[in-house]
Amino acid sequence: MEFEIWHIWILAALILFILEIFTPAFLAGCLGIGSLIAGIFAWIGFSIELQFISFSIGTLACFFGARPFFMRFAHGKNGDFKTNVDALIGKTAKVIVAIDNSKGEGRVTIEGDDWRAENINLEILPIGEKVKIIKVESTILKVETIKIKNSDGN
Repeated sequence: MEFEIWHIWILAALILFILEIFTPAFLAGCLGIGSLIAGIFAWIGFSIELQFISFSIGTLACFFGARPFFMRFAHGKNGDFKTNVDALIGKTAKVIVAIDNSKGEGRVTIEGDDWRAENINLEILPIGEKVKIIKVESTILKVETIKIKNSDGN
């Protein structure tokens, strides 16, 4: 079996679509769509110059037209995602070493990880206390006690 140029374009498109599965940016997908369009132009019998032009136009049209739509669809409406340590802010942790800022002691555990912690209210927190993470400074979590409301709303 002998390969024609349109076979190569279609094969490139398939490889790029498979590659897109492993990348989150939808860049390989745009290149794959451009390759697919160029493959169709090659199958019809257009010259190599027109194939490259169709590849370029198809890729750019996808990148500036479809990519923003897919990125919005894939990432939700706000696009503001907290990752790494920023994702810890607002979560609940458990004190595993009593937190005493004056002695520089205190550790909490959250999601299976052990972190150094300081209480923003400067009070001593005992082992087992549930705390809320307020912010992260370097490798230290700034925490506060979780205030439990009683039945009368206080």
